[in-house]
Amino acid sequence: MAKRPLVAIVGRPNVGKSMLFNRIAGKRLSIVEDTPGVTRDRLYATADWAGRTFDMVDTGGIEPSKDNEILLFMREQALLAIDTADVIIFVGDITTGVTAADHEVANMLLRSQKPVVLAVNKMDSIGPVNPDIYEFYSLGLGDPVAVSAIHGHGTGDILDECVKYFPPEKDEEEEEDRIKVAVIGKPNVGKSSLVNRILGETRVIVSNVAGTTRDAVDTPFENEYGKYVIIDTAGIRRKSRVDDRIEKFSVMRAQMAVDRADVCLIMIDAREGVTEQDTKVAGMAHEAGKACIIVVNKWDLVEKDGKTMDKMRADVMRDLSFMTYAPVLFISAMTGQRVKKLFELINYVNEQSAMRITTGMLNNVLADATARVQPPTDKGRRLKIYYMTQTGVRPPTFVAFCNSAELFHFSYQRYLENQIRSVFGLEGTPVRLIVRQKGDKE
Repeated sequence: MAKRPLVAIVGRPNVGKSMLFNRIAGKRLSIVEDTPGVTRDRLYATADWAGRTFDMVDTGGIEPSKDNEILLFMREQALLAIDTADVIIFVGDITTGVTAADHEVANMLLRSQKPVVLAVNKMDSIGPVNPDIYEFYSLGLGDPVAVSAIHGHGTGDILDECVKYFPPEKDEEEEEDRIKVAVIGKPNVGKSSLVNRILGETRVIVSNVAGTTRDAVDTPFENEYGKYVIIDTAGIRRKSRVDDRIEKFSVMRAQMAVDRADVCLIMIDAREGVTEQDTKVAGMAHEAGKACIIVVNKWDLVEKDGKTMDKMRADVMRDLSFMTYAPVLFISAMTGQRVKKLFELINYVNEQSAMRITTGMLNNVLADATARVQPPTDKGRRLKIYYMTQTGVRPPTFVAFCNSAELFHFSYQRYLENQIRSVFGLEGTPVRLIVRQKGDKE
């Protein structure tokens, strides 16, 4: 999947950014997928307009905690948009007119030379255009587009303007034969160091300060193992401000990278072991159904004896018990130890994630598994599994047809998954098992 254009929505609190986002995402577009942020705020959606699929980022779910933080908050939004977006929608409010904060952020956007579409919201009445809109020309961002997020007027005009600035669609064949690898993990775990080691040049600033990297750059490269695109997903936390809303930006950007990736490298600091934040990051990749490798970095800084690696591997498997399928590799991005071995594993888990199994072979395994361990019963009624078939890859997805979904306990589903893995491998990839009851319309 080629990298999609990214549209960021920026503006002061209460100008209607989130409502505009929801209006565009929910009403005017066919939603391809919709990824919630970690909290209740919906920050990211993928949609299409005029034949182009694109990602949308709403910065509106993240508001300043105090009135005097509004300008600082807007600067952070603008920096995020400048770093990542192909097009920026700057939202103004006709009821308040142009403010000093609007001017300051407009100047930042102008200096960035990124394309900006100026939307003036709350133009809710039908009929002659409110002449106050002409005040927005003073921002220097071009023609203001009248929009009503509440009623939906003008949203199509906004999107028409955005599409004009999208980069041309590339021939995807070249893109498709590259494995897209997302490097994910908490700040300061060594993501940028690993990317630089792989690329053999300093492409990303490396610093001890957590969150020095703000840009999530896709870098195509090839070596003796194959062709890849590496996606460095650093958080955008700055040393001056590490707080909740910046963390949300960081999580959202990691989610966007995971969404595009074929393989996720989940990086863990060998000195700290698996932290709660590591569990969240790994859970993101697992839920998205991506092939995963757990990469324990900074292994050169750990005092070792003959059992250190085995103990660490057992600890990682215990703490990330939901993804015991993922191989664990101990590396040092700084010295290059075992970094080359990563590529063999990336190729392997990528193939496993795309594996197809014939219905005949699958049902042989099913027959053998049900003969070994009888399906569960309840009040004299036994679960019968008629047959199983594979319906998708990335991740391998199987549908089991049975007489009663209620009898198909989670523990028996886990047992069947383990039987399938023991025969076919499927290492490094989650497996989805969908239960269909006889008579289900689906």
